[in-house]
Amino acid sequence: MHSVSDEKKDQTKVKSLVLIALMSAVICVLGPLSIPIGPVPISLTNLAIYFIVYILGWKKGTVSYLIYLMIGMIGLPVFSSFSGGLGKLVGPTGGYLIGFIFVALISGLFVESFPEQRILHFVGMVLGTVVVYTLGTAWLAYQAKMTFGAALAVGVTPFIVGDVIKMILAVVFGPNIRRTLQKANLI
Repeated sequence: MHSVSDEKKDQTKVKSLVLIALMSAVICVLGPLSIPIGPVPISLTNLAIYFIVYILGWKKGTVSYLIYLMIGMIGLPVFSSFSGGLGKLVGPTGGYLIGFIFVALISGLFVESFPEQRILHFVGMVLGTVVVYTLGTAWLAYQAKMTFGAALAVGVTPFIVGDVIKMILAVVFGPNIRRTLQKANLI
């Protein structure tokens, strides 16, 4: 026989699973929207992750991104330019896709650890993005047989300003979204 406490725990688990699935779906919708500007396209994936860690935190946010990654790996067209498949992960931009795991982990940890410190949220996003840039650039250089500097020039430099703008948007609006969802008892 279930007690009221057990029912509440079950409802919380269901709510968590639904939110994780919903946020994975958000990444699946935003991830393919990209602007090709060279071997690495401008994508909204990182923006989605920045917001998702405000909603789900680092653990559930990371799980949400991993689900998105698996959906893309099995071939559904959820990666940039509506592509999918394992080949995308082992291709030139695969390092960036793997690196986004660290955006969820690191920025999510900063958001959870310093709930009222937006500047530290920004720092966490920058640190997570530096990991993405590093992994992505190293993999791009290897796959495309470029020097690290050449890969940096095409895989990072054109994205810095846009990524900083995405981080600022998340830091400005993310805490408000989180508070609104908390007040509505959705998270």
